[in-house]
Amino acid sequence: MSQADSTFDALARDLMSAFEAGGTAPWSEARFDDLALRVFGWQWAHNPVYRRFCEGRGATPDTVRSWTEMPAVPTSAFKVLDLAPGPVEATFRTSGTSRGGERRGRHGVRSLALYRASALPTLRAHLAPDGERLRILSLIPSAAAVPESSLARMMAFAEEEIGDGRGGSFARADFSLDLAGFARAAAQAAEEGVAVWVAGTAFAFVHLIDARARGEVPSVALPPGARVMETGGFKGRSREVSKPELYDGIGAALGVGVADIVNEYGMTELLSQFYDGVAGSTDRPAPAERWHRGPPWLRTRVVDPTTLAPVPEGRKGLLLHVDLANLGSVAAVLTEDVGVTRDGAIRVLGRAEGAEPRGCSLTLEELLAVRSPELR
Repeated sequence: MSQADSTFDALARDLMSAFEAGGTAPWSEARFDDLALRVFGWQWAHNPVYRRFCEGRGATPDTVRSWTEMPAVPTSAFKVLDLAPGPVEATFRTSGTSRGGERRGRHGVRSLALYRASALPTLRAHLAPDGERLRILSLIPSAAAVPESSLARMMAFAEEEIGDGRGGSFARADFSLDLAGFARAAAQAAEEGVAVWVAGTAFAFVHLIDARARGEVPSVALPPGARVMETGGFKGRSREVSKPELYDGIGAALGVGVADIVNEYGMTELLSQFYDGVAGSTDRPAPAERWHRGPPWLRTRVVDPTTLAPVPEGRKGLLLHVDLANLGSVAAVLTEDVGVTRDGAIRVLGRAEGAEPRGCSLTLEELLAVRSPELR
């Protein structure tokens, strides 16, 4: 076993232990920094492209003293560079955007166990806080059908650890839906009175709502305690609807309340996710007033789109995430999502309009300039 492998495995074990023990309770700055600097040290030592990029900014394990000083790579870099050094167990790819036929981003995952350890605690906390097994009815393709989807793999983790073994996926590899099969499974779950979790992307739920309006599938009144996870954008796959209209339509189709619907915000480039509350909580605000929170091993700051200088809390800018679950690639990721932060929570306001933000573009140029000849 190489030194990179042995040190990765040891640090991954420490991270997984921290994820399991930490739950969703906030970590102190010192605790996060301790693990973040260890992650940065491994990536600096064993990720040659990232190391040269950091050196160009004068960032080394001797000079970086806080997670806020870790140089971030833009999400656009995942489209043109392999940012996961060494062997990987899976490669996840972005689904693309409505901007056109650009190259898809790819995220090599060195340890699926680390991804699982990061994803499950927040899934449980927001969708299954009572610890019971759920009948998971998914409008997301299975991991077997779309192995390059990080969302599908996350749902596979959920089925294994949270599902009752009698659910299933009702989406095909091309993302078309078996709505008749879904309706039958939902009706069966309602008849049995079991706890149900319905998961789907926004565009999948729009298709369900439209099919119900056309009389192609019946409405289903799921048992009390049913919960819904809605995730993702529309990506040009269906008509767009407002969040209130979407949630009202989901409620009418499935017999759930708005408080039972949770939005998950995730990215292929991150192995941790954000959620906007706990399903069924009586004190949940209206969807437009909700804020997303990630696990304690994922932190976010907001930076100016041009200078990448930090901006004050409450002022909008680009979201920059530091995800310790990204040990095998790059932990600090600069997005093109515009948002704000408040007391450790984030609100995503949308994508940066027009061309790639100048700060992201210049950072990508730095990365391309330092990559080694064998990577060109």
